[in-house]
Amino acid sequence: MPARIIVILIFLCCVVSKVQAQSWELGVTMGGAGYLGDLNQRNPLKVSGLATGAFLKRNFNGYFSAKASYMHAQIEGADSTSKYEQFRNRNLSFATPLNEVALTGEFNFLEYIPSISKNLFTPFIYAGVGAVKYNPQATYQGVVYDLRPLTTEGQSKPYRQTAVTLPFGVGIKYNVAGRLNLIADLGYRSARTDYIDDVSGLYADKSVFSNPVAAALSDRSGERLGYNIGAAGSQRGDLRKHDTYWFLGFTISYTFITEKCYYEK
Repeated sequence: MPARIIVILIFLCCVVSKVQAQSWELGVTMGGAGYLGDLNQRNPLKVSGLATGAFLKRNFNGYFSAKASYMHAQIEGADSTSKYEQFRNRNLSFATPLNEVALTGEFNFLEYIPSISKNLFTPFIYAGVGAVKYNPQATYQGVVYDLRPLTTEGQSKPYRQTAVTLPFGVGIKYNVAGRLNLIADLGYRSARTDYIDDVSGLYADKSVFSNPVAAALSDRSGERLGYNIGAAGSQRGDLRKHDTYWFLGFTISYTFITEKCYYEK
């Protein structure tokens, strides 16, 4: 379903661009990534990994554009680093590689056409839709395990590996020279899943696990306390429906402009 949404939006974007095409823009991004979820409920700006990506953008005029992008990142979380004792005792941890494709619309607050408009910079906002593939992992006794197939909350089947994501954010772009741009933006993604960190609901009854590794990773409090606190049916996650992840990106881009687009007025 997410892939179909992206294809439809890209098709519509292409149709619009044929009607009022102005310029293309290519960019590469590097920055930081973080997340808000069951293992980080209170710090919306905690960086936990690196993010890289690239985009292709269609600028319809100096204010509106549509962008197709790809981002790769890794986010992490560990209860052992929390300042709250209840989370340290829970003792869960994860690391999740993320691969996201998205289509977003951008709006510049100032007219911005590199090397043509009088404005050398503009703040902007964006929003759109995308799809993210995620694979939470954890290290246990020196071995890295994929958590999804272990169904650590006693699920009847593994959760999906992909989810719809809704990107939105703010940024600022600056015309460095000619058609070269520097861009900084902070964008949050509301993922339509609560398993980016493999934690969502309640502790499962240990008897449902046939795999001893799955049983051990379902409740890791014993590694810290010497006894397990995850009684069957008690709260394991924060019980919110969705996790959120974010990117802080620094981008360099180049805009391909045809003089015909902007001077035939």
